[in-house]
Amino acid sequence: MSRFSQAISEGDGISVIPVLEGDVEVLAEIAEAAGAEAVAVGAGDIGLARGRTALPIIVRGYEIYRRNDLEAVSRAGADACIIVFDPPAGEGELLEELYPFARELGLDCAVDVRKEDELERVLERVDPDIVLISERELERDEEDLERTLDLLADVPAGKLVISDARVVAREQVVALERAGVDAVLVRGLAPGENFSAALEELAGGSGAHR
Repeated sequence: MSRFSQAISEGDGISVIPVLEGDVEVLAEIAEAAGAEAVAVGAGDIGLARGRTALPIIVRGYEIYRRNDLEAVSRAGADACIIVFDPPAGEGELLEELYPFARELGLDCAVDVRKEDELERVLERVDPDIVLISERELERDEEDLERTLDLLADVPAGKLVISDARVVAREQVVALERAGVDAVLVRGLAPGENFSAALEELAGGSGAHR
């Protein structure tokens, strides 16, 4: 089990993974002190984050398209990456090429899905250890967490599940935890001291909660 998988699977409770944007070096250090189990960054910010935190680093989706991309993020010090399942890009052929190569490099690889049929195809094609349920581009009649909770029932037992949902309150984190989600990506946290306080609140009120 690699560092990222271990971080989000061990201990009690759900892992809160902040998406770092802006002053990544400072935020990475604050995130570790505030109780994050890992951090998510863009491909260009891996080195900045790695210089300030020992937490596992996962690279956000939409930045991994080729083998060269995976090699680059691995060399930079990432522990995991997100690959977005994108049928228009080739009905999954790209995923079938990139997923095993990421594992060869020692990277954990979360596959990003939004719909039931995408999840079915991903499970058939690569059977990933980590499924990321994305709530980007919600339909008008979809509520926050709804997509995660609906698709979660179709994820086979034994897999790690990350939710990329719009989470703004501890109650939402608790709801995901009770449903069986292992980790949640959190975007849009305020910078500075407010970042630390908001992250600690979402993580359960203590930097050493797990």
